[in-house]
Amino acid sequence: MSMPALSTHEASEITSADAAAQAGFAAAARLAAWRRRLLPLAAVIALLILWELAVMIFKIRPFIAPAPTAVAMTLYGKFGMLLGNLLPTAIEAVAGFLIGNSAAILLATAFVYQRTAEEALFPIAVMFHTIPVMAYAPILVLLLGNGLEAKVAIAALICFFPTLVNMTRGLRSVSSQQMELMRILSATPSEIFFKLRLKSSLPYLFSALKIASATSVIGAIVGEWIGATTGIGALIIQATYNFDSPLLYATIVVGSAFSAAFFGAISWLERHFLKWNVAQTA
Repeated sequence: MSMPALSTHEASEITSADAAAQAGFAAAARLAAWRRRLLPLAAVIALLILWELAVMIFKIRPFIAPAPTAVAMTLYGKFGMLLGNLLPTAIEAVAGFLIGNSAAILLATAFVYQRTAEEALFPIAVMFHTIPVMAYAPILVLLLGNGLEAKVAIAALICFFPTLVNMTRGLRSVSSQQMELMRILSATPSEIFFKLRLKSSLPYLFSALKIASATSVIGAIVGEWIGATTGIGALIIQATYNFDSPLLYATIVVGSAFSAAFFGAISWLERHFLKWNVAQTA
């Protein structure tokens, strides 16, 4: 039995209802997005106000815990010096990030294609990862000196293991049906790697890279603690020894801001390269 045809008025009402529903959905999505942005900002402002009031009410001495206004004044007054010390730390962190993750990706690829290499080298990587960074950092400084090389090596090592584990898992995440289809299509080994294995591993890889973006900065700062005259880590040590708490907090803020910006850049690259991944969350 055929359905009765809709009149022009009824069709117009349905179209209007659909448009209203879509507009309502878009408005709700915008509200949720603004809520995710504004709630953390409001929480940070509330914490800063409570911190300022606590310093005033309990008369906490500046060298113990400076007020946020004192930290802000130090950020403004010594901004040039802080940026000058941030530059070497940023270079060390980015260089260590690139070297450590590149080595991890290459070794993970070797693990996937050579099971013997994984059986021989993966336990060594696990054992080395269990050593605290403060334990092997002095050794690297002794071996490589107080220059840039030791800091880069520490930053590379501290972000190497998460990428190795995630990349190995990602390269192996392809299903047997996908592999069989590639063989049926007469795909070459390089096509299987780049078009199937590598593409399947990208979500795993970017998850590790976001972790490494923060840990590489930590590694660079720890390396500067051991032996350096410039950099965020060296400035933290100097401020601590001089009981200059406003400068100490300002230095931490600058280092954290760079780490957050680095994380944001990797997140942007993830959204750009993983548009095909429907499971990706914003």
